[in-house]
Parts: sequence; C-alpha cells; structure tokens
Amino acid sequence: MEFCPAGAVKLGQKLCTKNGPVQYPKQELPDTVKWGPEKWAVDYRDKNRINCYDTGTAPCKTACPAHIAVQGYLKMAAQGRYRDALALIKKENPFPAVCGRICNRRCEDACTRGTVDQAVAIDAVKKFVAQQDLNAAHRYVPPVVQPSLQGPWPQKIAIIGGGPAGLSCAYFLALQGYRPTVFEKNEHPGGMLRYGIPSFKLEKDVIDAEIDILRELGVTIRCGVEVGKDVTLAQLRAQGYKAFYLAIGCQGGRTAGVPGEDAAGIQTAVALLRTVGGDESHKMTGKTVVIGGGNVAIDAARVALRCGSSDVTMVCLEPREKMPASAEEIAEAEEEGAAIRCGYGPKEFLTKDGHVCGVVLKRCTGLYDAEGRFAPTYDESVTITLPCDNVVLSIGQCIQWGNLLDGEAVQLGRGQGAVADAMTYQTAQSDIFVGGDVYTGPRFAIDAIAAGKQGAISIHRFVQPNTSLTIGRNRRDFYELDKTNLALGDYDRAPRQAAGMDDAIDAHRSFRDAHLTLTEAQVKTETARCLGCGASVVDPNKCIGCGVCTTKCEFDAIHLHRDLPECSTMVRSEDKFKAILPYLAG
Repeated sequence: MEFCPAGAVKLGQKLCTKNGPVQYPKQELPDTVKWGPEKWAVDYRDKNRINCYDTGTAPCKTACPAHIAVQGYLKMAAQGRYRDALALIKKENPFPAVCGRICNRRCEDACTRGTVDQAVAIDAVKKFVAQQDLNAAHRYVPPVVQPSLQGPWPQKIAIIGGGPAGLSCAYFLALQGYRPTVFEKNEHPGGMLRYGIPSFKLEKDVIDAEIDILRELGVTIRCGVEVGKDVTLAQLRAQGYKAFYLAIGCQGGRTAGVPGEDAAGIQTAVALLRTVGGDESHKMTGKTVVIGGGNVAIDAARVALRCGSSDVTMVCLEPREKMPASAEEIAEAEEEGAAIRCGYGPKEFLTKDGHVCGVVLKRCTGLYDAEGRFAPTYDESVTITLPCDNVVLSIGQCIQWGNLLDGEAVQLGRGQGAVADAMTYQTAQSDIFVGGDVYTGPRFAIDAIAAGKQGAISIHRFVQPNTSLTIGRNRRDFYELDKTNLALGDYDRAPRQAAGMDDAIDAHRSFRDAHLTLTEAQVKTETARCLGCGASVVDPNKCIGCGVCTTKCEFDAIHLHRDLPECSTMVRSEDKFKAILPYLAG
C-alpha cells in the first residue's frame, strides 16, 4: 500500500499516477469533523467562532443585547483610563451617553453582585465615562478603516430612518470606510430618542453631541426627506445606491377599539410625546387618564403633569407586581403625583359636545390564554368611571410604512413587521435590509443599536463581491456562567453608589434633567464592587507564554502573571544579548 504524498487531497480518494492508481488509506475521523450533509451543514464554518469558554462568561456581557465588554470598561474606569473605557464601549455602542441615561439596564439585572447585595451601577459608570465624550477636549472619534482603492469604492448605501438602529448602522459602516447617507423625514435626526423620550430623561444636546461624531466619521444626514414620498427606493437605486437599510421604527400609536375613542381630547402616547418633544411649551389642562402600564405610559403621565394637568391617573390591566414599567420609573411617577390603578381596562369613553369627559373601566380577570398569548379577559359587570378632560392611549405602537415599499418585494408579517432573515436581516428584496422596531416590534434603544451593527455587517458583506452573508460570521453566541456555583472569597463590601440630584432644578415639574453624574470618587468606589466573575484564566496546557497577546491588545487588558517567578530569570528583549553572550563565551 502506498501512502498519500504531501499535499494530497481527501482521505480515501483515488489518484492516478504513472505507476497506476494510488489508494490512500481510509481513516476514521471524529464525529465532530466528519464531512457530509449528515455531519456538516452548509454554514459549518459559522460554528467555529468561540465567544466564551465552556463555563460561560460574565452575565452582564451576556445579557446586554450589544454584548458590550462591561467588565473591561469597568476595570479601565477603575484605573482612571476613561478614554480607553470609552473606546471599548464604542466598539459595540456609538451612543454611550444616551444609553447611560435611558438604557433599561439588563446588564445590571443579570449582575452577579446582585445575588450578594446590589448590582454594580454599570449604567451610572457608563454615563460618567461617556460624559467625558461630551467635552470637546476629550472627545473620542474612532479610527476609520482605510479601504482598498481597487474597484468602485466606497459603494453608496442609503439608510432610511435616523433613529438608533439607522444611526448605529451608519456608524459601523462609516468605520469600515463607507460614507452612508441617512434619510430622515423629521426636522432633526434621533428618531424616538428625540421624539419619544422626554428631555427630563434625555436632553436633546446629548443626542446632538453623539450624532455629531457620526458626521465627523463621514455620515451624511438628510433631514426633511421622506423616502416613499419625496423620493423612492427605485430612484435611489438609479442614483447608484447599492444597498438599503430600513429602520423607520414604530412611529404610530395603537387605539383601544372601544366606543367613543374618536372624541376630541383623546390621543396616543406616541403623538403626545412627539408633540412635547418638539414643543415643551405645550399645555394640557384638567384631569388626564393614561391607559397603559409600560415605560411609555409612565413617560406620558409625567409629561402630562409637566404640561399642566391638575390630576393624572394611570390605568393598566396588569396587577402592580406585573406592570411592564420598571420599578424605578413607577416610583418616580408616583413621587411626582401620578396615581396608578391596576387591574382595569377601557370599556367606553364618555363624551360631551364631542369632547371626552370620562372613561368607563371594566375589571380585568386574566391576561393570557392557555397558550401563553396575550388575550385579556374581563368581568363586564364590574366597572368604575373616571371623569377626565384628556385621555392618553399607551397600549402599543404600530409601523407606518406609507409608500416606502411600493414596487418592492419586501414581505410583511405579524404586526406589519418586515420579514427578514434572523441573522442577516436581509429581506426578500436582496438589496434591502431591515432592523430595529420594524423587524422586532417595539423594543429598547440598546436592542436597536445592536441590530444596527449587525445590519452594517450584512450590508458590508453584501456590497463586496464574492462574499457570503453568513460564512465565517460571528453569531455572537454568549451564555452566562453559573451564578449558583460561586466561591466569592473576599470582596469589596462598599454599598452601591448613587448619583445625586440638581437642587436648582424642579425634578417634579421641569423638563430639564435633574439627575447628576457620579463623582470620580464614587466611580472608584463603584468599580471596585465588580466581582470580576467573567475574567478568564489562560489554560497553562495551551498557552506557551509568548506574551504576544499582551502586546496586541490595544486596551492593555491582558496581563501575564508568573506563579513561580523564582524558577527562571526573565530578561527584557532589548537586553537579551547581554544574557546570551556569557553562555556563548563558555
């Protein structure tokens, strides 16, 4: 039997030579590497990426939709390396100052320290770090990849919608050397960040400061242009645009579908927040009833109080302990004077001379059906009536496509959301990708930001010739370590730090943000509370101790420690000949 020469092809394959056919010996390969449809899927290479060890990784990084290296920037902040911390955050999130104020903080919900006492104030530290970026002297603008000059470059890419998903997509494309154009129908970019979140939570100048960095990176933002009305996708294609990212969000509010809801004085929370977002002098008088129990309903109630409503009552189907709004937001609303009535839904709106004058509520007896789907049930015989002058409906949001998709092959699914591939966000129209709320339904800013990055990755691959959208792609699969199996040992026992309030601002009625930022001393204390539960230890059976990793990490986040320093003498590379020469002489 002749054996396979160097550089041979597949095992077991015959090869003809001048001496006749050569039969390579068949070898049984482990199941994990056998080829064939029964072993490897078409996208088998996708599974080669390892995002965390078998034991899992930090719960904070796992829980964050953008999978930001939380422990990394906490450690850098602890060392006073704020610019490095900001750079690390911006690898995944171009809007740290925004998220430091309005993120729903799933990282903190998952924090291992929360099983001991209270979670690390991750978002507050991020806000402190990002505050440095708002200072022109310390701004961090990420470096842009210098593209190859071969072929037409850069390809023109259009992003429809200037909200967090669209702007995030533009940011990550710009880092790759593209100069994308964002088309925004409103007067200013920001989407729901600007028109859906009140200024007492997120000031407009914070949004503007972070968007300005996108402009420095080469992103063009064209406001006042509604694609589908002022210009069509087909016309943009004719202008040379090679790919499109649709991220128009859920701009409409849902109605209740009960008698009387067409009366004057009834509006959706989305409409109210948009109105006040553009004009904080907007006035409301009399009593206001807000229907809904989520964070948007909380925002609407707090806005109504600031606009002049003498009395605001929130009504929701859920019992108090199951309200979708965060406990912190509920507490702030009640502190400002909003009342909350749980367990009721609207039955009828009463009117007088065409204007709402009251709402009849019916008792909610259940929220979900046997399959777990939202299907509330009521006891119609148990009702209460609340007199009011205004009603704000915060019971959901909807997508308003307009004429954007006319003539396109994009398919719509449940809730009129776009149908797209779950990993690439590519639609049935190959050059159209979607992201954010138009794909997932209403979610949080950090979800949209994470989707924007994945959209940018897909578009970059799409416009490059002979490139797969999936092969070799990092699927970002993380899973957290087992928090029930911990050996904490000694750790810093300082209490969780909290930022103060600006006493010069009326936190209950002003539209200005009264929340201060942690002090530098508080940041030092808070970052020391991190347990470092996701820190990795190098496998000594695999690491050869070359130390190259420590020189390649741009954030100086990798360090090698010698457990037995007395066993050998370490010499700096620059002095190696001084150590070698005595042996050569001998």
